[in-house]
Amino acid sequence: MNKKELKFILQGGEGQFVEFKEFFDSKNLSKEIVSFANASGGKIFLGISDNGEIMGVKITNKLNSQIQDIANNCDPVVKIKLENFENLLIVEVLEGKDKPISCSSGFYLRVGPNSQKMKRDEILDFAIVEGKIKFDRQINNKFNFKKDFDKEKLNNYLKLAKISKTISNEKILSDLNVGKKNKIFKFNNAGILFFAKEPQKFISHSVFTCVLFKDKDGTDIIDRKEIGGNLIEIVEEAMKFVERNTSVAYKFTGKPQRENIYEYSMEAIREAVINSVMHRDYFEQGHNNILKIYPNKILIINVWLRPSWFKLGKNTFRRNKIIADLFLRVGFIERVGTGFGRMENYCKKVNAPKFKFDIDEKYFRIEFFKSRDYSDLARKAVNKNVPENVPENVPENRLRIIFDLIEENKKITVSKIAKELKVNEKTIKRDITKLKKNGKKKRVGPDRGGYWKVENKIKINN
Repeated sequence: MNKKELKFILQGGEGQFVEFKEFFDSKNLSKEIVSFANASGGKIFLGISDNGEIMGVKITNKLNSQIQDIANNCDPVVKIKLENFENLLIVEVLEGKDKPISCSSGFYLRVGPNSQKMKRDEILDFAIVEGKIKFDRQINNKFNFKKDFDKEKLNNYLKLAKISKTISNEKILSDLNVGKKNKIFKFNNAGILFFAKEPQKFISHSVFTCVLFKDKDGTDIIDRKEIGGNLIEIVEEAMKFVERNTSVAYKFTGKPQRENIYEYSMEAIREAVINSVMHRDYFEQGHNNILKIYPNKILIINVWLRPSWFKLGKNTFRRNKIIADLFLRVGFIERVGTGFGRMENYCKKVNAPKFKFDIDEKYFRIEFFKSRDYSDLARKAVNKNVPENVPENVPENRLRIIFDLIEENKKITVSKIAKELKVNEKTIKRDITKLKKNGKKKRVGPDRGGYWKVENKIKINN
């Protein structure tokens, strides 16, 4: 430990692998030691307050012996390493090899920055689950650090986390728990998913599939995209796909800035996308996580192996602890497992119906529905032509569908198009006038008995 590394740790704050303690408390410390040993290990800094202020602690042989006794009294014994740095005592807790481990007050597990006590059923299932190798901390021997590491991705990550670069790349990556150095520095899978030049070169199934359907049955695809890159880039690109293929209405309230009313709760969908890449079972290589946009809803399907003890919305479960900690540091997730509560509040905020979800042994599905506020504004704009509340993307999306309908059936009538899109004929005539101005569609012959001539593919900005 040196001053630069300590500064880096203080900037990052408490998390999956770091705990601050202002003073020594044997009962409290035993819980923290057990929780780290039951997870992936970590470091406890004695002499630092919860807000990261260095208070210092008096380090004596007696204190060292007391801490070692606490580790020895765990069942089974926990291996620790003690390090003194100036007036701080650093307790490094090694991951337990024979889990679950208990102290006098019970079994505890580190989840993000918290140590949670486990109940009986959780303990039983934990004993089974922990027997498996964790994907995100598995070392990937195919990764060549010199060739495959992306410095720019690390720099961008540190900017998002608001952490200044005070130590070497290898030391930063080691403190982020994404790799380790023996003779050469090696990445684990979490490191690859965040900091590799080409993550899909090593983990091809980490792509995220996004699909836009024209129909409610999901048989007619308008747009499809396979999103690659690191996990942060995947989240951002998935949200761009959603924003590009959904709509926003403007509401003028008399204030200097207009109010944007989105078709869906973008915050809730973003929360779901983050959770889908964070919690997915990356050992399952046959399926991608997928986001589907239908005319009436958005569906996200996550490849997710459910622990038997887990109760959705009641328990906190982080399958990939290193990945979760990396998202936590950049503010993509909260410190406590309250994702469902936040998504519910986000939906209420835009007056959208509560999302629906269902879960089985392999998949987790969540459905989001349109904001009632948006639907009201869009209906007024389309049917009543209210000038002060104008949907931004509704006409463009409708133009695309009109173009496709005409391309499929050159003899289709205005009334049939209106019936198909469930709007009045006046609206369709206005949209067709716009298409004519663009020179993309031309009516040949009379309204009845004539046909549409498709001159060239229309280009409509999303």
